Amino acid sequence: MSDITPRNKTIQSFRDLDVYSLARGGAGKVFLLTRTFPREERFSLVDQVRRSSRAVAAMIAEAWARRRYEAAFINKLNEAQGEAMETQSWLDQALDCGYITPDQHHTHDAVFQQLGGKLQRMIEKSSSFCS
Repeated sequence: MSDITPRNKTIQSFRDLDVYSLARGGAGKVFLLTRTFPREERFSLVDQVRRSSRAVAAMIAEAWARRRYEAAFINKLNEAQGEAMETQSWLDQALDCGYITPDQHHTHDAVFQQLGGKLQRMIEKSSSFCS
């Protein structure tokens, strides 16, 4: 669990998980990034990328609440992984439309790529999280 949460730290809440902190920070960065998008994208691309980026942290929190049942825990982590990848797809669209630079795309995409990897490791080690 060392790449998922700090060593020697007792996990008492989903807020203690590094993956949750990373997801929350990533959503915040997406929010700031999308503030510069054209007004006509407000109810389409902006809403979609903000929703999917925020959903990652929410799904992690929900997975934590459902860890009594390993299958439910894994299912929610899988959904979080899907939301992270959806965010990457919306970032691709923003790049293709010229709303973000390749450097901005790389920076933000890397966060959600890292989240996907961390979530996969949590899925693979699900028994260590579940009672």
